[in-house]
Amino acid sequence: MVKSMTGFGRYEVVTTEYKISAEIKAVNHRYLDLSIKLPRRFNFLENNIRDLLKNYIQRGKVDVYIAFEDYSEAALCLKVNNALAAEYVGYGRKMAEQFGLIDDLKASVLMRMPEVFTMTEVLQDQDHMWRQVAPVVEKAAIELVAARVLEGGRLKKDLLEKLDYIGELVAFVEERYPAVVAQYRARLEAKVNDLLSGTAIEESRLAAEVTIYADKICVDEETVRLKSHVDSTRKALAGNESIGRKLDFIAQEMNREANTILSKSGDPELADKAIQLKTEIEKVREQIQNIE
Repeated sequence: MVKSMTGFGRYEVVTTEYKISAEIKAVNHRYLDLSIKLPRRFNFLENNIRDLLKNYIQRGKVDVYIAFEDYSEAALCLKVNNALAAEYVGYGRKMAEQFGLIDDLKASVLMRMPEVFTMTEVLQDQDHMWRQVAPVVEKAAIELVAARVLEGGRLKKDLLEKLDYIGELVAFVEERYPAVVAQYRARLEAKVNDLLSGTAIEESRLAAEVTIYADKICVDEETVRLKSHVDSTRKALAGNESIGRKLDFIAQEMNREANTILSKSGDPELADKAIQLKTEIEKVREQIQNIE
């Protein structure tokens, strides 16, 4: 199954006590690069989330956003700093005695003094929190994978069409090669006849020269390897593994063979087809960069 590296997945759970949502966005990347943004209370879950997502994602630049809203009344509590309150009272009385003031400090005034009261979140059981978050992240990951598979299907269809065209170009090169050698022999024979003014040419000398030329422009090895690479790509596209890196390597080898064919192309038609071959292989490489 071919998967694109681009995709988006989102899932949300809403109850009377809380709302948890997870969004996952993924784009192309050579390796797996996970960036996870969590509410502060969930920071300790980052490694758990990474391990979970690795079951669904092998490559890509992946951004994960977790949002949490707590609707329960027990979510926050007030904490009193008694030591600080005592200091406020002590210094207030000292100032009243020192400056002859009325000591009218009331509880309502003391409560408004900085840091006497602080609002804190009620700590929850970590396993319980993970049981809340894990299903949401997992279902968002499943949506992401579904989007990647859908896009991967389009990539596969396009790649197979390009491989068909590459096969046609390779077939033309194979068919054209004997004709190029025959044309070279005819041109060489005509040129020698002109130079020798009709004097008979030794067939062995002519055959030797043609053989040297044929060997120089021979692309049999290159076309055989190209067809093998095309077949390997088709097999990989039909499998269920992560194939992006493998296909990238195969495409590099295909490009190498196309370069060699172009360098050996002394015939204009062969050179034109070799350029088309390189162009199509480059298109394949660009598409492969999108595959996980």
